[in-house]
Amino acid sequence: MKKIDKLVLGSFWGPFVLTLGVVIFIFLMRLLMFYIDDFVSKDLDLTTFGRLLFYFALLTIPTALPLAVLLSSLMTFGNLGEFFELTAMKSAGISLTRAMRPLLIVAIGISIFSFWFNNSVSPWANLKGYSLLYDIKTAKASLNLKEGIFYNDLPGYSIKVDKKVKAPKGSTTGDLLKGLVIYKHSANGLENGNREIILADSGRMYTDKDRSYLVFQLFNGNNYQEYSDNSSVSYASTGGAAKGAQFVRNGFKDYRLTVSLESFGIKRTDENQFQYHEYMKNLNELSTLTDSLRKDYKNTSLSVASTSRQYYNYQFKADATAKQKTVTDGKWVDSLLRKQHIIPQELAQAAVSQAQNILSYATSNVTYLTEKEKNVWKYQLESHHKFTQSISIFVMFLIGASMGAIIKKGGFGLPVLVSIVFFIFLYILTLTGDKYAKEGLLWVPLGAWMANMVLFPIGLFLMQRARHDSRLFDKDVYIIAWERLKKKWKERQANPSVAPTTVS
Repeated sequence: MKKIDKLVLGSFWGPFVLTLGVVIFIFLMRLLMFYIDDFVSKDLDLTTFGRLLFYFALLTIPTALPLAVLLSSLMTFGNLGEFFELTAMKSAGISLTRAMRPLLIVAIGISIFSFWFNNSVSPWANLKGYSLLYDIKTAKASLNLKEGIFYNDLPGYSIKVDKKVKAPKGSTTGDLLKGLVIYKHSANGLENGNREIILADSGRMYTDKDRSYLVFQLFNGNNYQEYSDNSSVSYASTGGAAKGAQFVRNGFKDYRLTVSLESFGIKRTDENQFQYHEYMKNLNELSTLTDSLRKDYKNTSLSVASTSRQYYNYQFKADATAKQKTVTDGKWVDSLLRKQHIIPQELAQAAVSQAQNILSYATSNVTYLTEKEKNVWKYQLESHHKFTQSISIFVMFLIGASMGAIIKKGGFGLPVLVSIVFFIFLYILTLTGDKYAKEGLLWVPLGAWMANMVLFPIGLFLMQRARHDSRLFDKDVYIIAWERLKKKWKERQANPSVAPTTVS
């Protein structure tokens, strides 16, 4: 490896790793801000939260790589140009393309890695990450009693406390509760009402070591229960009291109520329920599913015509005489017209009703076929994205290296601004192309590759300008050009041109 290659690569890897980490961190913060309402009060342990962040950090790598390559290559050649190292290279006979060669090889290697990552790691990370996120979102919130409000999220119980005193930090006795009212619902609570009520002056609430059970240690209270001798008579039908009911009151000084916490916490869902999504598939699976969906769409389209025949009462078949120019009178007369007992008005109403049925059938089939075709487009689009995200890394390298050689500015000032502008442009073009492709307004390959098709010529143009030491972003060039244009305009206004005369 030549010293020039070591110089360029040494200037590249530092900003690349830093930028990649910053972009991943920004995308993770976006995830947290978007789902913050689903994370709070769920009592997530650090292991579960760390797994979620790990999966989504993997998902952000394909998106972060183009921006990291763009910014790091721009900073590398910007620094080389700012400290006149590019000028020294060119004076020694080393061209700009030769100086870019090591980074070009690195960009190609990162593109290949990105393709492998999109095809192998991203489907697995999508499946794990989104299934875990779904389980977190559907998990019940942790137990949180509020003063003066009935808490009904504990299955089979309604609990109210008048006052709640937090236990000291590190205490194992739990929170101190005052003025407790606990309703125990029966299995048929809606029909038979609340048959058991517990009232206590005070108590404590804590969980066992395994956090599997919630324990209420109640002090100085009463337990009111109602027993019915006739189970066939409902609670509501007797005006609030069952026939032959017995009321029992039990007083206590120390009573423990144990409740299972099985309904709380995260319940893992079968991951196979999420495998239908296109983001969970690799390239081979996407290709197979796309072919299957295309065949299904074709078979469904062909079956529509045969199925629609049931909506027609009469069909005409052309025979040999129909193909001739002379047709015998009466052969094409509808059989309905021969039946004299049918009133023309009834016939018209039947025809209108039949036409409406056919229109409704056709409309529903068009909607159904359109949805099937959209599924084909989605899987086909995701197949193209396995390649487009990899190629975008190479395109961003062309733009970044060329821009750095032109503007000759390093650091995190102007390069960051330019990189963000181009990355947003890439992101908007990608979203626009995907939207048009999914809606059928654009051919799917054209929509998937639209961003690269627009930015690749820009990269080649900037590369050509950089090779010729263009002052494309030097404001003095535009100021001088503007002054010259104003000068010419003033001269033309002062001395209007005279039409030239022709000499014969």
